Amino acid sequence: MADTSMYRVQTQTRASYSAGAVCIALIILFILLPTFAGRGLIQDLFFIFTMLVLAQFWNLLAGYGGLVSVGQQAFVGMGAYAMFGGVILWGMDPVFAILLGGVAALIVAIPTAFFAFRLQGAYFAIGTWVIAEVMRLLVAQWKVLGGGTGTSLPRTATREMWATEWIQTTFDVRGAAARDILTYWLALALVIATIAGIYWLLRTKRGLALAAVRDNVEAAKSVGVDAVRMKWLVYLVSAAGTGLTGALIYVQKLRISPDAAFSVTDWTAYVIFIVVIGGIGTIEGPILGVLIFFILQSLLADYGSWYLMVLGLIGIAVMLFAPRGLWGLISEKTGLQIFPVRRRLVLTNPKDGSNSIQSDKQREA
Repeated sequence: MADTSMYRVQTQTRASYSAGAVCIALIILFILLPTFAGRGLIQDLFFIFTMLVLAQFWNLLAGYGGLVSVGQQAFVGMGAYAMFGGVILWGMDPVFAILLGGVAALIVAIPTAFFAFRLQGAYFAIGTWVIAEVMRLLVAQWKVLGGGTGTSLPRTATREMWATEWIQTTFDVRGAAARDILTYWLALALVIATIAGIYWLLRTKRGLALAAVRDNVEAAKSVGVDAVRMKWLVYLVSAAGTGLTGALIYVQKLRISPDAAFSVTDWTAYVIFIVVIGGIGTIEGPILGVLIFFILQSLLADYGSWYLMVLGLIGIAVMLFAPRGLWGLISEKTGLQIFPVRRRLVLTNPKDGSNSIQSDKQREA
């Protein structure tokens, strides 16, 4: 019988250590970017970062939790409208009202989860879309915030937004550019916190339980996993994060309407496309997917409905020829993992202290 002290569980790889150093360098570069980059690049990166956060939370819900939702626009809209309500009704600073958006989305998610969790598979997906539509119709009756036509943030609130005066002085820019820089930094902080938080979660015991629930609910229950609790966890976390992101997006946009805030195309269909082509069930997949989506959008946006048709055809092609997404294909061919979560059994040689990772007969914890 083998000595179990000779083995240990490991998740990190050589590639992940190198990737960590590259990530730190990129973060520093992104922080300093407003010192030399133009306003157009800042706005493009804001779009990429916010869409990436939405994609990561949808991927957490569907790719890791097995809960395929087509109603994430409900939390984008509620988060955005809660932020507008905090600013217009209570005089809050828009930056701090972003937190109100996350709280509002979380509060809304609790009662809706009781309804959604009664449904399975395609019925769950349809149910989340129905919830989003009901919320859109209810918000459209909120006359204080513009009703069906929407409203804009007050000029006094946008002029006096937290830290914008310091940014104007430091970078010698106008108020609108200062707001773009501020929202860019907030989006950067949100994407770092989201990826780091999801990566941490997936490496814990809860991450193992979540994967077990996704693969087979009954089998997970048989080994003591509380499947209901795990579903609640990812649903509420995804809702709160999506609400925060929605509030941040509309701080940058400055104007809101029910149709825009609760748009299934902008906040769910595009996000699903990003995750599917990048690679569902991986952290790297949405990162690759959002870059591809941005490039396609930049190249094809002037072609009207053809743009959406091309996106659909690309999505179908990827699902047929690379079911695990483009990152899944790359990882399969090269073995590259930037954010490894797979647990591997490593043999430690007690004589020379070297490590030997079982490759052919690799075990997963």
